[in-house]
This record gives sequence, C-alpha cells and structure tokens, in this order.
Amino acid sequence: MTGRNPLFIKASLTLFFVLALVGCTYLLITWRMADQYVDEINQRLYGRIADSTATHVPMENGVVDTADMHHLMHSMMMINPSVEVYLLDSVGNITSYVVPHKKVVREKVDLKPLLTFIEAEEKPFIKGDDPRNLEEQKVFSAAPILKEGKLQGYVYIILASAERAAVTGGVTGSYIQLMGTQYFFVALAVALGLGLLVIWYSTRSLRDILEVFQRFRDGDQEARIPDHMGKDWYPLAETFNSMADTLVANIEKIRSVDRFRQELIANVSHDLRTPLAVIQGYLETLLIKNDTLSPENRKQYLGTSIKSIHRLTKLIGQLFEYSKLEALQIQPQKEAFFLTELVHDVKYKYQILAEDKEIVLTVEHPENVPLVFADIGMVERVIQNLLDNAIKHTPSGGEVKLELAENHQGVQVRVVDTGPGIPKDKQSFIFERYNKLANAKGGNGTGLGLAIVKKILELHETTIEVQSKVNQGASFSFSLPSYSQHELAMG
Repeated sequence: MTGRNPLFIKASLTLFFVLALVGCTYLLITWRMADQYVDEINQRLYGRIADSTATHVPMENGVVDTADMHHLMHSMMMINPSVEVYLLDSVGNITSYVVPHKKVVREKVDLKPLLTFIEAEEKPFIKGDDPRNLEEQKVFSAAPILKEGKLQGYVYIILASAERAAVTGGVTGSYIQLMGTQYFFVALAVALGLGLLVIWYSTRSLRDILEVFQRFRDGDQEARIPDHMGKDWYPLAETFNSMADTLVANIEKIRSVDRFRQELIANVSHDLRTPLAVIQGYLETLLIKNDTLSPENRKQYLGTSIKSIHRLTKLIGQLFEYSKLEALQIQPQKEAFFLTELVHDVKYKYQILAEDKEIVLTVEHPENVPLVFADIGMVERVIQNLLDNAIKHTPSGGEVKLELAENHQGVQVRVVDTGPGIPKDKQSFIFERYNKLANAKGGNGTGLGLAIVKKILELHETTIEVQSKVNQGASFSFSLPSYSQHELAMG
C-alpha cells in the first residue's frame, strides 16, 4: 500500500481544530479574566473611598446639604475621573449623583450587595447595580451616612465608570488583538508542530501494518505483523496475528474435513457397491435359473443376499449415526446407573456370536462397583462396538474379556482380546473416520465402529486408550465418572 496516510491526515486536522478551539477559548477567558482582574484590583485599592467620603458629607439640620455635596462629588471626580458618585436614601433610592453626561437610567439600587460589602471587615470582590445600565453590574465602594447614630442614607461610588469602561475596553481589545496576532499564533504553530511530530511518530508503523493486512487479504496466509513493527500498536498487532492464526487453522480444518469427506464418499461408495453387487448378482441368478436351481442352492443364494442386505443396513446405520454425532445432533442424556448390570446384558447378547466362533467371552469385575453417571444408551453402544471389534479379530479358540475396575477417575472399562494385535505405527490411526485397517487384515467391517466409540466418549469428556503388541492381542479401555464424583463436582 502506497500513497498518503489517511489516519495521519485526519489526526493532524483534528489536532489543528482542537488547538484552534482551545486557543480561542483561552483568548476569550483571558479577555474576561483581564476585566475581572482590573475590577478586583480597583475594588481592593479604592474599596474604602466611600468611608472617607461618608464622614465628610455636609449636613444641615439633619439633612444632606445637596449643593455642598455636589461640590464634594465634583472634587472627587476631578481627582479620580474613573468613579461615579451617588447618594442613596435608606431604602436605596438615588437622591443625587455626579456623573459625566448625566446618563442615569435607574431610580433605585439594590441594597443587598451594599450591605454585604459594608458589613464585611475584609472587603470582598462584589458587584452592584450600575445606575447607568439596566443590564450590567459594576464594582463599587459603599458606606452608610450616619448622623447622631441614625442612618441618613448611603454613599454609593461606582469605581469603573462607563467612560473608563470604554477606554479600558479599547485597550483590552488591543491587548487581546496583540496576543491573537502574535503570541497566540506562535504558540499554536509550536503546539501544532509538536503534535504533528507525535502523531507521525505514533503512526509511522501503520503503513507497514496496513501492507500486512493487504497481503493477508490477497491470500498470503503467512502474513503476520512482526514484533519490531507492531510494538507501537501492540494490541492491534496481537489481535491481528491471533485472528490470522485462528483463520488459517479453521481453513486448514475445513480443508481436512473436505479431504476426509471425499475419502469417506469414495470408501463408502466402494463398500455400498460390493453388497449391492452381491445382492444383484444372486437375485438375477435366481430369476434366470429359477427352474433349474435346487432348493439348497436357492436357499444359499437367498441367504447370501440377506447377509449382504444386513451388511448394507449396518453400514448405512453407522454412517447415519456417525454423521449425527459429528454434527452434535446427539447429546448425552446422563443418568446414574449400575455398569455391572449393563456389561452383563451386553455379554448375554454377544454370547451366541462368541460361541459360534468358539471364543470364550467373560466378564470380570469387583464387588460393589459404584454407580456411574453417563448416557446409558451411548455407553452400551461403545461397549458393543468394542466387543464387535474384539470378536471380529479374535481367532477361534481365543478369548475376549470385559473387565471393570475402580480408578481415580471413577470406573474403568476394558475390553481385552487375544487377536493378532495392532502394530505400533498403526495404533494412532485406528480411531480415524473410516479406518480400513480391519479390512486390510481380512475383516468385513465398515471402519466406522471405533470412530463412533471415540466420538461418543468425547461427548462424555473422556478418551479411549489402546494397548497392543503384534501377536499378543489388544486392550481398549476408557473411564466413566462415578455418580458420587459427579455430585461432588456439582457441589
């Protein structure tokens, strides 16, 4: 992947707008804080000017001498032209004032801020009503006018007149403009430069990582993000590599399943064709030579056809059973049962088959074998398949034993035969789907019996084990949890 880095461009533009927003917000706050700073300084410096003024208020017969008071107010404004002086009565009505251009729009001032200011020993930063503006408030100085201990009114001095605000507003605007045109843009450029450097450093490996993504998407299943490339993007690199490994493993599993499916179809087709050909051949012979065949031959032909039908039925049944197990359409319905009763029932069913082959079939188990917790039907199927396999491969005069024993997992089941054994290099393949080892040794099995055993035991969260040596028989074993262990695990 070549060309520009879209993430870097987007991150850079985002950083620029964020810095611009932060800078403008900072300028606005600075403007506001500058006005407040000046106001607070004025109030701290001149906050007691009303006290000295109130002590010099001219009084005549207990009433404020307005003419002399105006003269006093004018004198104060000449000394400090940024103030406005007002006289208030005891309820806050404006009775007299001296202000430039005489633009007074209020008739009354709220006394609450004044009383708070007067009563405080340390004069707080507080604003009161602006008599010349109904919308604004200004910093002030205030003091009561007392005559022989009686309240006559208040001296209310605005410390930042409208004329002063106009002058300072222009100065502040010039100051903010200076900051905005010079220092702000310099700071913004520096911050943006540093931010772009950080973003470039953080995303410098992104293009290489995206190239790995592209390679993997185009079919390179070996494409992975190396450690040196993904150190700046470790979670992304680790997630991608893990995802890629999982996808490749799943793809390989699908391919393996497909290979097995093709092999299974080929093998099943062959095994289905054989009994069908036998049935077809004998039935056609019966049809053509019906008048010339003896009753013994006719009976033989029909018997052979029925055996082929049974074999065909068994093969189809095993295929159907295995497909359902593999698709997890069958789940164990576990319950507690006595395994000794089950193995004796299975032994009874196989006794005639064993006697026909002159094989000794025995069951061995200790007394008081504990209850096991499993699907009784599935366990019976496992034991039957193992006995089928053992009897099939045990020659006449041999022995097949079905043994039970307690172990740390619960109860162990073993099926032991005295057959030809299984070579060491073949033992890992006998549980694969459609194992043909039996047929290669002259058997007539479908190759699915042991695969079904393995699948059923996997559903019971246990495994099948085999021990065998050539010409020394074979032993298949598995374990089932006892009911007491199941109860203990369930708490």
